[in-house]
Amino acid sequence: MSKKDIGKKHNKFFGKYENKKDGVIRGFDVHSTKVKILCIIIMILCLSFVVVSVFPILWVFLASFKDIKEFTREVSIIPKSFDLSKLQESWNALKFQKYYINSFISVGGSVICAVIFNGLLAYGFAVLRPKGYKIAYGLVMWSLLIPATTSIVAVFRNINLVGLNGTFVPLWLAFGANAFYVVIFKEFFQEIPKEILEAAKLDGAGVLKVFSTIMIPLSKPIIMVVVIFAITAAWSDFLLPYLVLNGSGKETVMVKLFSFKDTPTDAVSVLRATLFAIIPPTVLFALFQKQITDGATAGAVKG
Repeated sequence: MSKKDIGKKHNKFFGKYENKKDGVIRGFDVHSTKVKILCIIIMILCLSFVVVSVFPILWVFLASFKDIKEFTREVSIIPKSFDLSKLQESWNALKFQKYYINSFISVGGSVICAVIFNGLLAYGFAVLRPKGYKIAYGLVMWSLLIPATTSIVAVFRNINLVGLNGTFVPLWLAFGANAFYVVIFKEFFQEIPKEILEAAKLDGAGVLKVFSTIMIPLSKPIIMVVVIFAITAAWSDFLLPYLVLNGSGKETVMVKLFSFKDTPTDAVSVLRATLFAIIPPTVLFALFQKQITDGATAGAVKG
């Protein structure tokens, strides 16, 4: 490669910063040699993080196309053939469609509860502000300091006492009482102009009508964030679904993956099952990563 070609690539890389007026590195910063070196180092580090993060997923995907002999004897990461029928065979043999449906039921109810219940509580803290709301909000914030696993015994005991063991209801309600979702809802609700809420009250709108017709439509960015977070968390949740649903025939994908340790399933079938399990959250993040970033910023920044 000639010096001229290297110079063109150099100008093309740093030319993207010329009109940049915000951020840590701006347009006038790249005229400094030290800043240019720093940019290159940061880019190399970011690419390294990407490789480290993506490689395990890529390895699982490629290994899923191998049979057990190729998997145990061949050193190459690339399979000899990309035969989708192998994935189809494992899907049918493991009856994964059933566990997908169970997971979708669990995720659907969790998302609805996460938005409605946490949104209503945040609405009370941010807009209604009844007497003693600061104490209640302080308890919500304090609960963020407590690891969720410390209360799992008490939660499981109460689930059994009320007869909800073996149902999806406890999983839904668990996401309907999430302190993190309450906090980000509250921060967003506080930014909605009070004049809009006052106008709705003058028109005779009640508390719930204001929430359903004013707050929810204006809060679509933060609702999108909560929905995506809830989907990801509910899909990957294992401990509570295992305790509540194990042996009921309603096991989710993650519970089924854990049960493979007690079955004579070969390693490749487990890898294929793992691939089936990671596809939905991966696709979700790939499609909505911009909404996650924009919505999180909208809910976190004041002013």
